[in-house]
This record gives sequence, structure tokens and C-alpha cells, in this order.
Amino acid sequence: MSGHGSPIPMTSRRAGPLQGVAEVPGDKSISHRSLILGALAVGETRITGLLEGEDVLDTAKAMQAFGADVTNHGGGEWSVRGVGVGGFQEPENVIDCGNSGTGVRLIMGVMATMPITATFTGDASLNKRPMARVTDPLALFGTQAVGRTGGRLPMTLVGTTEATPVRYEVPVPSAQVKSAVLFAGLNAPGKTVVIEKEATRDHTERMLAGFGAEITVEDTAEGRVITLTGQPELKPQVIAVPRDPSSAAFPVCAALVTPGSDVLVPGIGLNPTRAGLFTTLRDMGADLTYENERVEGGEPVADLRAKYSPNMKGIEVPPERAASMIDEYPVLSVVASFATGTTMMAGVKELRVKESDRIDAMARGLRANGITVEEGDDWWSVEGKGPDGVPGGGTCESFLDHRIAMSFMVMGFGAQKPVSVDDGSPIATSFPIFETLMGNLGAQISRDNA
Repeated sequence: MSGHGSPIPMTSRRAGPLQGVAEVPGDKSISHRSLILGALAVGETRITGLLEGEDVLDTAKAMQAFGADVTNHGGGEWSVRGVGVGGFQEPENVIDCGNSGTGVRLIMGVMATMPITATFTGDASLNKRPMARVTDPLALFGTQAVGRTGGRLPMTLVGTTEATPVRYEVPVPSAQVKSAVLFAGLNAPGKTVVIEKEATRDHTERMLAGFGAEITVEDTAEGRVITLTGQPELKPQVIAVPRDPSSAAFPVCAALVTPGSDVLVPGIGLNPTRAGLFTTLRDMGADLTYENERVEGGEPVADLRAKYSPNMKGIEVPPERAASMIDEYPVLSVVASFATGTTMMAGVKELRVKESDRIDAMARGLRANGITVEEGDDWWSVEGKGPDGVPGGGTCESFLDHRIAMSFMVMGFGAQKPVSVDDGSPIATSFPIFETLMGNLGAQISRDNA
């Protein structure tokens, strides 16, 4: 069951074509960072379009616990009156980050170089996820971490009183690890350097610069070298959060596999470190176009128009594209089921340590719905059945993972028989309006315990 309530079994089934405009919520990655950087600025940051899913709301509560003044003005408008870099107070209670790996890892990074102690926990899914990938580099600053066996939550972090800047090469592509180290470097004197062999989503770098930090990014033979000068005074900002490309993936992919569909998804952030799914879908032959391309708040944005695409072909997804679409592989595997031929996805071992083992979770559910899947530690492949050949009829375990649940709901819109998940409640962590939005387009989703 979800950490926030009882299980909610859900079933989706083929209905009429999906038509209309899908206004998806604000970007989750930018929403987390807006609250955190607002809490570290001196003065009031104003935020519009904030994603009000449980993950982000848990981060807002955490910023309050560390002493920031966080106010919800309604309609996605929020304000954060920050305490300045190094100004967090020690929280009185345990910080519960719910289902959010992003939230807990970024917050750990922020507090790691402050002379305070905090204990973190989460729901059943988050408490199974490895934290050593963050706490190991934070230890280089002088931070101490005590958690369960295997470096898992609940975990207590003791911030260092004499932080020293570090030079750290990220061992696997991870925006969360990179960001945690950069956030820790904010309160360390001197220059903290992070080296990425493969570029990951760069919202942290863009937003740190926007808040007034001194940060440089260079592409070198060593990799992507990010240098942050510590102990800046961050300046409050007015932030308009773009709409989330990871959430847009679901109505876009639903339109591609549902006969007769034509859906417009406006205002989607197309940061090149995030847009790999849409590039891949177009490579497969999807009828997916970008309209009204523009730049908002330093981020490229466009309206996406997705139409039913019965002629999609399986492809080999370039492994170097994985970092730009790591959260979208589950729903891509669903689309691959409706394509002709095999889709190969390699360089994706990061999927094994997300909210669930997403390769295993999707492979089980796809097989339950008549799809052939092969997998290895760092790859998997899906054998497509063509636009009218997906049997469906299976019940899938969501493993407390919002993206697994939504991906199988998308499958049901185009399959021959309905597709069910044992628990759709985790969807609220990232996309609380998913059912309503899809229903307004003409999709059929039922709550089986209603």
C-alpha cells in the first residue's frame, strides 16, 4: 500500500479516441528546486505553476521544518521566505519525504554542510532505496550518516561544522547525486567541482545561476566539469514553473496508441537533458509535432501535438540518450508494445534503483498482458505486437511506483482487453490530476474499489 493511504486498484480500457487539450502539472524537478533554493535565498521567492503532488508538498513541509516560511496562496502560487545559505535550523521532528527520492537526496545535500542534525524517513518504497550514492560523496565534506543496513532510510545525517569543498566525479549518471553535491558545496568555502561523464538534467545548474550563485560549466576531455563557488548570497526570484515533460509523456503516449486520437499538450519544457523520450518517439515514426516553440525562464518550451500512430516501428534506443529520458522508459515500453518489431533499450541500469526496479516491474506487467520481454542488468527489449495486437487483460503490480501505475493505465487505452493495476494510489505523488485529465480527453479509468 501507499505510504499516504490505502491501495486503490485501477483499470483502464479502450474507449473512443482521445481528443482535446491536456494541461499537465508543473515540472516536478523544477518544483523541488524552486522550494529548496527559495529557502536558501535571502528574501521572498514567488513561484507560480508549482506541482502540488505529494512529493513536492513533502519538500515544502521539509523547508518549513528547517526554518523557511513557505506559504501556499492557492492556484499553484506559492511564496518562500528564505533563511540564507547556511541558515537552516535543526528540525524538531523527523523529516518525512514520502515517496520522493529526489526530495530526500537534494535536502540531504543542502543540510550536509550545516552544523545541524536531521533524521529522514519515507514510505515503504523510499525506505528500500539506496542512499549511499548520496551519503558517500557527502562524507567527503565531513558529513556523517547513520542509517539502516545497506545505507537505507530511516537515516540520521549529522552536518559538518567545518565543511571543505570537494572535487567529485559522479560514478553513474544521476542528476540527484550531482545536485546533492552542488547543494552541499553552497555552504563550503572555496570551489566545489562535480564531473559528469554523461550529462544529466541540468536544472540545478541553471537555477543556481538564476539565484545568483557563481557557477561555471565546461565540456572537457574529462567530461562535463561543473564548478561552484561556495557561500554566495542567493537572491530571491520570481519563478514560473514550466509544465512537466515526464507527466506530458502519459497523455502523449496515450494518444499515440489510442485509435483516432489527437491531443495537444501545451507549454512543455523541452530542456535537451529531459526531452529524450519525444526524440525517441519521433524516431519510431510517431506523429508527434512541436508547435509554438519558445523560451520561457531560460528553458526551451513548446506545445506538443500527438496523434494516433499505427505505423510505429521498434528501434534501438541510443544508450547515450538514457540520461535524458530515464523516467520515461516505462511508458516507452508500453508504446513499444504497439509498434512493429523489437525495441531495444540499453544503458538503463539506473532503472533498477528507482521507486521500484522499473525493468522488473514493467517486464512482469507487460508479460501479464501478452508481451514478450527480455532483460539483463543494464538492458531490456520489448517485442511489439503492432497497433491492434496487444492482448491486455492482465493485472499488474505497481510496486508503489507512480510511473509503473500510469504506464499500465496507458496500455489499457489501446489493448484488446482492459488492463489493471493493484494500486494506483502512488500516482498522486507526481500527477494528482492524472485521472481527471485523461477522463476529460475521453479515456476510461475506473477505481475498482469505488
